[in-house]
Amino acid sequence: MDSIIVTGNGPLKGQIPIAGAKNACLTLMPATLLSDEPLTLTNAPRLSDIRTMTALLGSLGAEVSSLQDGKVLAMSSHDLNNHTADYDIVRKMRASILVLGPMLARDGQAIVSLPGGCAIGARPVDLHLRALEALGAQMDLRDGYVHAKAPGGLKGGIIEFPFVSVGATENALMAATLAKGTTVIKRAAREPEIVDLAQCLRKMGAQIEGEGTDTITIQGVDRLHGATHPVVTDRIELGTYMLAPAICGGEVELLGGRRDLIAAFCDKLDEAGVEVSETENGLSVRRRDDHIKAVDVTTEPFPGFPTDLQAQMMALMCTADGVSVLEEKIFENRFMHAPELMRMGAQIDVHGGTAKVTGVSKLKGAPVMATDLRASVSLILAGLAAEGETKVSRVYHLDRGYEHVVGKLKGVGALIERIPGQ
Repeated sequence: MDSIIVTGNGPLKGQIPIAGAKNACLTLMPATLLSDEPLTLTNAPRLSDIRTMTALLGSLGAEVSSLQDGKVLAMSSHDLNNHTADYDIVRKMRASILVLGPMLARDGQAIVSLPGGCAIGARPVDLHLRALEALGAQMDLRDGYVHAKAPGGLKGGIIEFPFVSVGATENALMAATLAKGTTVIKRAAREPEIVDLAQCLRKMGAQIEGEGTDTITIQGVDRLHGATHPVVTDRIELGTYMLAPAICGGEVELLGGRRDLIAAFCDKLDEAGVEVSETENGLSVRRRDDHIKAVDVTTEPFPGFPTDLQAQMMALMCTADGVSVLEEKIFENRFMHAPELMRMGAQIDVHGGTAKVTGVSKLKGAPVMATDLRASVSLILAGLAAEGETKVSRVYHLDRGYEHVVGKLKGVGALIERIPGQ
């Protein structure tokens, strides 16, 4: 397996282009199943998860062409010939469950493998199934697959989630576009990826109101047509690279960055002593002085602090002045990066869903192992400011969520190399 070698090299300076959002693109791609006309996505990220979704859609009979070096995805579902999403593909990525709602809405049938477990918690799909049942779907779980039917088509209804779920909101939203009558989704997720999906569906002819709030109303239509839609900026990649100059100094401009996508995160950076300013092309980030102040962080659904930036924020807090407390309220078992940071000299005490970080003057390079996507990049960020060399192994996780991470960090002066596995 490949590894990444990072050597602390002082302040960073330059520009980093931010890609389209992985989580948005993975949601937008299944929307092609709702129409027999072409759907084209621009500003698509070039990631392994996108290739997995491409393979899944292809297995269902959809055509997906990657154009302009992967930045444009041209899709067509005019001839779907399979309604079964097989385990061999679905097991690779939990977002595969998002084909369930669109297939059921368009053709009244779908068989989708259960995604299985996940390194950052169970993340069950029961909310997806309950939402579709509220629209009249019949669900049968057997042999590890969801067998879903809606012989007379889906019908509008009231969907009220017991708690916020981004994926379940997305599945319900797509399914409701073709349901007969009106659907109201209560306690809906408010993430920018939800707003982006609603905007794309509206371009395809859907009638949707309320995206970005906790109540979304959808008036079902008979059919959707084709459209072209740009994928929204990846707020998690944006926040990750904003932390690079915060951790090791310098000033970096994030091209395409938008403060409104991660306002709560920006507020925490400001509290820690990091200045975030808007530019003509995005956001510029630099420390106000040589020291970072310890701040407490609690992850919450949007518009709160994103769980997908918790590991990276912990890397920043490792050398902050004082003690910080990070509370994880979205996913259980999401502090697996803490022991690896401790190998670099960090002082971290984890109890359940809370981690107490006591800042140290300096981290030291060490061999560490990535345990998941966000953990892997947190270790790279820590290595940027550590004394000596940090070797991060099992970096295949990175390819799921960050395109050209080595090249982007090299471009602003980092000493970083990817070493092919033996």
